[in-house]
Amino acid sequence: MSDDVERHRTHLPMPNTVRPRFVAYDARDPDSRLPPIPQLRPPAGAPNVLIVLIDDVGFGAASAFGGPCNTPHAETLAADGLKFTRFHTTALCAPTRQALLTGRNHHSAGMGGVTEIATGAPGYCSVLPNSMAPLAKILKYNGYNTAQFGKCHEVPVWQTSPAGPFDAWPTGGGGFEYFYGFIGGEANQWYPSLYEGTTPVEPTKTPEEGYHLMEDMTDRAMKWIAQQKALAPDKPFFVYFAPGATHAPHHVPKEWADKYKGRFDRGWNELREEIFARRRRSA
Repeated sequence: MSDDVERHRTHLPMPNTVRPRFVAYDARDPDSRLPPIPQLRPPAGAPNVLIVLIDDVGFGAASAFGGPCNTPHAETLAADGLKFTRFHTTALCAPTRQALLTGRNHHSAGMGGVTEIATGAPGYCSVLPNSMAPLAKILKYNGYNTAQFGKCHEVPVWQTSPAGPFDAWPTGGGGFEYFYGFIGGEANQWYPSLYEGTTPVEPTKTPEEGYHLMEDMTDRAMKWIAQQKALAPDKPFFVYFAPGATHAPHHVPKEWADKYKGRFDRGWNELREEIFARRRRSA
């Protein structure tokens, strides 16, 4: 049985040092045996994990679930894997995200509402109790490499500046080793306020040169995964990919908008009947 399987994982972070029972004064002493430096790894067979959370998108929007928005890659993933039909949200952004990232009820995680309306009322302070560990931190303590891209709306509003504190930021107390995205509820997709870790950064080009945040964060995520697999191929990764493009403001590149020109002119009532019919056929 490997050391990774034998590790005691009930308490995190796991102890990583063992004091030798005998310390020799002379390294040439045959009784001088020092323990090896352990490498933190998850149990054998631990999978890579990618979570894509799309903001403000209805259940029947994507073509993978019968919707009118073409999502061919999601259809492929669904065809080759599992497609779930229930996901309970809180009907608000920050509470749903905090519940997803901690596995806890949003009120017990201090996020009964969005961070901008935080109060001292129980469950509404927007501060995650230090008795609750985010999923990313648990995986990191078990040997995963972790990264978040895109939207983070879990930071209390009075902690969202480059001055910190960074306890609630993805690379602070959130458990992510790398973060590239924006803090808050929404971001301009052409001129976003971006952070790499906790450092403000500027987009690499202008909208006139073809910049859009979705493409930027997608490229960053792909590069991070490629680098992680090149440098630590024996370690799995956990990537949380959270676009903000479907949240306000709606900044859609013209070539994407043109693809759907006229598709919704018939109105919602007729469209929902078509979506429901496609859902029944694919169920």
